[in-house]
Amino acid sequence: MSEKCSAANKGIFCAAVRANKQLGQRFYRLGLEFSGAGAEVFANFKPGQFVELDVSGTALPPAEAIPEDLVDVSGRKVLLRRPFSFCDVTAKKNKTFVEILYCVVGPATLRMTTLAAGDSVSIIGPLGNGFWVPESKKRALLVVGGMGAGPLEHLAKVFTADYPDMEVIAFAGAKTVKELPFEARLDEISQQLGFSLGEFAKYGIESLVATDDGSAGFAGLVTDCLSEWLGKSDLAGENMIIYGCGPEQMLAQVAEIAKDKKIDCQVSMERMMACGIGVCQSCAVECRVAGSNETVYKLCCEDGPVFESREVVF
Repeated sequence: MSEKCSAANKGIFCAAVRANKQLGQRFYRLGLEFSGAGAEVFANFKPGQFVELDVSGTALPPAEAIPEDLVDVSGRKVLLRRPFSFCDVTAKKNKTFVEILYCVVGPATLRMTTLAAGDSVSIIGPLGNGFWVPESKKRALLVVGGMGAGPLEHLAKVFTADYPDMEVIAFAGAKTVKELPFEARLDEISQQLGFSLGEFAKYGIESLVATDDGSAGFAGLVTDCLSEWLGKSDLAGENMIIYGCGPEQMLAQVAEIAKDKKIDCQVSMERMMACGIGVCQSCAVECRVAGSNETVYKLCCEDGPVFESREVVF
C-alpha cells in the first residue's frame, strides 16, 4: 500500500448479511460475507475505497420504528445505489468478511436497518482510490470527524498488520458524545493511558476524543485537539502523515494545519456519487494543477475519494 491504490477488478457481487448491530440511536454496523469471486476481489479492498449498495428492494421498518424526522421521506423510492466504505475487512480461506458503519439519515439507510442475517445485498465494487502510505513516514495521525470513522478504522487495522513500526494516533471528533459512532468508550484507566476508543485500542492505537460541547474528551473541535497535540510534538513534519475523513469543513482545516506544519496529508472527500463509476459526473471535486494557478475538476468516484490535501480547493 506504499503507492496510490485503485479499483482493478470491480464488478457486481452478491453479499450475504451476517449481522446488523445497532450501536446507538442512529448508528449501525452491517456485517457482510463474500464467497467465490467476491471473496477474492474484496480480500484486497483498500482502506478508503468504496462500494455501491442496492437497497431498492429492502423493506421499511415498522411505522413505530421510523424516527419522527424521517416519517415524511421514508416512503420515497430508493432508485439509486448508495456509496459506503468498509470499516473492517477480514479474509479467511475462501470467504471475506466486511463491515460497514452507517448512520440512519434518509430512506435508504432507514431500509438498511431491516437487513438481517441470511439476507443478500447486491454490491458494485471495489471502487475508487483509497489511502496509501508513502515511504519514510514514522508517525500517522488519523483524524476522524463523525461518520468518517469507517475508512480510518480499516486503515488502523492495516497499519497494525503491515506497518508495525509506524506510530499511529487517532483523533475522533463529533458535536456531542452521543454523535460519536463507536460502540463504547473504554474504562477510566484505559482513557488515562490514551486508549479512549475500543475500535482503535484493539489494534494498540492511542485515541483522543474531542466533542464540540465538551461532553467527552477535549472540549472543542477535533482540529483544535490536533493542533494542540502537534504543538507538543518534537517529530519533524516530513516524518509524519495525516489522514482525514469527515465533514468538508473539518477536512479544510486539517489541510491548513498540514500545510502550516509541512506534513503530508490525505483526505477522503464526500460527494453525491450516484453511479460510482464516472458516468453521471455528479461528484466533481475542484483540484489545483501542480505548477500553475489553474484548477481542474476531478471525479470523486474515479480520481478519489482520497486526494492529497494540497491538491483540493476547499
